[in-house]
Amino acid sequence: MAAPDYVPAPALDDPRVYSSPPWRGDAWTADRPGDLAGPRPTGSMLGDPGPDAGYALRLARSFHDRLVLGPPDSAEDVVAGCVAVAMRRASMFGRGPVVHDLTVAFTLWGFLAPAPADLVDVRSRVFASLAMVHHYTERRALVDTVPADLLRLSPADVTAFVGAEPDQVVEMARAALAAQSHD
Repeated sequence: MAAPDYVPAPALDDPRVYSSPPWRGDAWTADRPGDLAGPRPTGSMLGDPGPDAGYALRLARSFHDRLVLGPPDSAEDVVAGCVAVAMRRASMFGRGPVVHDLTVAFTLWGFLAPAPADLVDVRSRVFASLAMVHHYTERRALVDTVPADLLRLSPADVTAFVGAEPDQVVEMARAALAAQSHD
């Protein structure tokens, strides 16, 4: 415990200060069973891994009461698809998910505001059953159809894009539907 300034201290006492632990001379190597040696593998269906995907699901709970769903849409399917898109966006920035990643994903597919009827029709087929585990390839097809430069935009810019270019969003949904049916 520190003593007040007016209490005399012997001049010979060594003051306690922080000292770092001894330096470790040998280099770290990836030798654990789960560690990858070399660069991260790339290719079809491998995705864009990033940390803490489970947190994106937690963040998605805050959107449940704001989602604008059509009659055939299921909140679980919408969350599964949009969380996958949000995780790709987060991994592009080299970080875990934040609320803006989910805002971009839900806005992009028209789930935070009323969407045009043709988008609702196509996206209901794109998002159908995405929450089921065995629909991974369909989720990947959905994520892969979103252009990377679109995911790099801010939430406000994505909102402006969706408002100005609804036909491009519909075409993106049709491309996702076509990719899902080919897999």
